[in-house]
Amino acid sequence: MIAAPLIIATQTVVNEQDVVTPFEQALLVGLVFVIMFGLGAGLTPRDFKLALRRPYGLIIGFVTQFGIMPLLAYIFVVTVLFQLPREYAAPVALGALLMGCVPAGTTSNIFTYFSKGNLALSVIMTTNSTLWAILMTPLVLAFYGSLLFTESSDLQIPIVNIVVTLATLLIPVVAGMILRRYSANVGAVMELLGGFFGLFFIVFLMATWVPRNWALLTSTPWQTYLVAIGLGLFGIAIAYAIARAIRMHPSNARTIGLETGIQNGPLAIAIVLLTFSGNPDIGLILIVPALYSLFIVIVSTVVTFYFRRANLAEEQKIPNLL
Repeated sequence: MIAAPLIIATQTVVNEQDVVTPFEQALLVGLVFVIMFGLGAGLTPRDFKLALRRPYGLIIGFVTQFGIMPLLAYIFVVTVLFQLPREYAAPVALGALLMGCVPAGTTSNIFTYFSKGNLALSVIMTTNSTLWAILMTPLVLAFYGSLLFTESSDLQIPIVNIVVTLATLLIPVVAGMILRRYSANVGAVMELLGGFFGLFFIVFLMATWVPRNWALLTSTPWQTYLVAIGLGLFGIAIAYAIARAIRMHPSNARTIGLETGIQNGPLAIAIVLLTFSGNPDIGLILIVPALYSLFIVIVSTVVTFYFRRANLAEEQKIPNLL
């Protein structure tokens, strides 16, 4: 168990300083809207038709996204975070659980491209999980939350508020799809901008949030870092292993692994900011989504180099798998 002085120091930092300033909150939420708009702008009806012709990847991706990732987050919370004092572990666990329940992020499309995965499948999986999130994210969050937070003193998960937030954040996805339908050129530009702002979101966190919250980060227990990094790494590895076990083509297996493990960190942060804005523990709730968003780029880069080295030769030998 972590020493009490460290917990007190962490709580002091969180309480005495705005973890996210009002300007940063407005900017981050605005960036999420642009990212989601770009996600929708990348889709056409033809993409859905192609995906439905061979839905294996979509089905497996759905199962891994909303089955494995929430379960993995729950396991990490129970085995790692709940070894820490409850007053610290409970809000951090809520953020970790939320991180495991959100859909895939657009960053997965970028790393799928560089790992020579199936980019069309990646884009469709991202959109599919995003659209399903309005139902599945609150559902799995409520289920695992009921297992974790049973005491009256524990944090309550505002499921209704989260549903409203997700519904609001899905509006730009639909708007982007409509724009692409009527103006393919403008839609393509917005798709590129969405991917760019997805990377800018992470750069913004590194340039502003990290230096200003350095005391909080240095006093954060190593177990929290383990959860934030392990969630993405194990998610990619487990989903990839499942896809290979059922003999999917290596390019599709790489895609499913990356799509599963690379969660939508900006969306998770936006949900925390919009749903828990009045909660005194918002800094602790935010810590895992923020750390995850920072480290997933490093994790995905390492995994991409591994995929490029280990699987391309094998892919040439087995072209007829799913």
